[in-house]
Amino acid sequence: MTIARVYTMHAKEGMSAEMEAALNHLIDGVTAIDGSHGAELLRDAGNDRRFILIEKWESIEAHKAGAEAFKKIDTSALMAAIDGPPDGAYFDYLVRQ
Repeated sequence: MTIARVYTMHAKEGMSAEMEAALNHLIDGVTAIDGSHGAELLRDAGNDRRFILIEKWESIEAHKAGAEAFKKIDTSALMAAIDGPPDGAYFDYLVRQ
Protein backbone atom coordinates (compact mmCIF):
# COMPACT_ATOMS: atom_id res chain seq x y z
CA MET A 1 0.00 0.00 0.00
CA THR A 2 1.41 3.41 -0.98
CA ILE A 3 1.85 5.99 1.75
CA ALA A 4 2.51 9.71 1.40
CA ARG A 5 5.19 11.68 3.20
CA VAL A 6 3.95 15.28 3.14
CA TYR A 7 6.18 18.25 3.87
CA THR A 8 5.07 21.86 4.28
CA MET A 9 7.86 24.41 3.94
CA HIS A 10 8.41 28.09 3.35
CA ALA A 11 10.96 29.89 1.22
CA LYS A 12 12.94 32.80 2.58
CA GLU A 13 11.74 36.21 1.43
CA GLY A 14 12.68 36.69 -2.24
CA MET A 15 13.79 33.05 -2.63
CA SER A 16 10.63 31.40 -4.02
CA ALA A 17 12.11 30.71 -7.47
CA GLU A 18 15.26 29.25 -5.92
CA MET A 19 13.16 27.11 -3.59
CA GLU A 20 11.10 25.77 -6.48
CA ALA A 21 14.25 24.87 -8.43
CA ALA A 22 15.83 23.24 -5.37
CA LEU A 23 12.71 21.18 -4.69
CA ASN A 24 12.58 20.02 -8.32
CA HIS A 25 16.21 18.88 -7.98
CA LEU A 26 15.33 17.10 -4.73
CA ILE A 27 12.40 15.34 -6.41
CA ASP A 28 14.69 14.04 -9.17
CA GLY A 29 16.89 12.44 -6.51
CA VAL A 30 14.09 11.12 -4.30
CA THR A 31 12.19 9.48 -7.14
CA ALA A 32 15.31 7.51 -8.08
CA ILE A 33 15.44 5.84 -4.64
CA ASP A 34 14.16 2.25 -4.35
CA GLY A 35 10.66 2.21 -2.90
CA SER A 36 9.74 5.67 -4.19
CA HIS A 37 6.51 5.87 -6.18
CA GLY A 38 6.99 9.47 -7.29
CA ALA A 39 6.45 12.93 -5.88
CA GLU A 40 4.35 16.03 -6.37
CA LEU A 41 5.19 19.67 -5.69
CA LEU A 42 2.55 22.29 -4.92
CA ARG A 43 2.83 26.03 -4.31
CA ASP A 44 0.20 27.93 -2.33
CA ALA A 45 -1.84 30.02 -4.80
CA GLY A 46 -2.15 32.79 -2.21
CA ASN A 47 1.40 32.67 -0.78
CA ASP A 48 4.20 32.02 -3.26
CA ARG A 49 6.63 31.31 -0.40
CA ARG A 50 4.66 28.25 0.86
CA PHE A 51 5.28 24.85 -0.75
CA ILE A 52 3.90 21.36 -0.21
CA LEU A 53 6.04 18.39 -1.23
CA ILE A 54 4.25 15.04 -1.40
CA GLU A 55 6.51 12.01 -1.67
CA LYS A 56 4.83 8.69 -2.44
CA TRP A 57 6.45 5.58 -0.95
CA GLU A 58 5.85 1.85 -0.99
CA SER A 59 5.74 1.98 2.83
CA ILE A 60 7.01 3.97 5.81
CA GLU A 61 9.80 1.42 6.06
CA ALA A 62 10.80 2.05 2.42
CA HIS A 63 10.98 5.78 3.12
CA LYS A 64 13.16 5.22 6.17
CA ALA A 65 15.35 2.73 4.28
CA GLY A 66 15.97 5.36 1.61
CA ALA A 67 17.68 7.65 4.13
CA GLU A 68 21.18 6.53 3.12
CA ALA A 69 20.49 7.21 -0.56
CA PHE A 70 18.92 10.56 0.35
CA LYS A 71 22.18 11.65 2.00
CA LYS A 72 23.81 11.54 -1.46
CA ILE A 73 21.44 14.20 -2.85
CA ASP A 74 22.89 17.73 -2.88
CA THR A 75 20.50 19.77 -0.75
CA SER A 76 22.67 22.89 -0.41
CA ALA A 77 20.40 25.02 -2.65
CA LEU A 78 17.36 23.91 -0.66
CA MET A 79 19.06 24.74 2.63
CA ALA A 80 19.92 28.21 1.29
CA ALA A 81 16.31 28.90 0.24
CA ILE A 82 14.24 27.34 3.03
CA ASP A 83 12.99 29.46 5.93
CA GLY A 84 13.17 27.09 8.89
CA PRO A 85 12.69 23.35 9.12
CA PRO A 86 9.92 21.66 7.12
CA ASP A 87 6.86 20.23 8.83
CA GLY A 88 6.54 16.58 7.77
CA ALA A 89 4.14 13.72 8.43
CA TYR A 90 3.09 10.36 7.01
CA PHE A 91 -0.39 9.98 5.52
CA ASP A 92 -2.37 6.94 4.39
CA TYR A 93 -4.29 7.22 1.14
CA LEU A 94 -8.01 6.72 1.82
CA VAL A 95 -9.42 7.58 -1.61
CA ARG A 96 -7.54 7.73 -4.92
CA GLN A 97 -9.34 8.26 -8.19
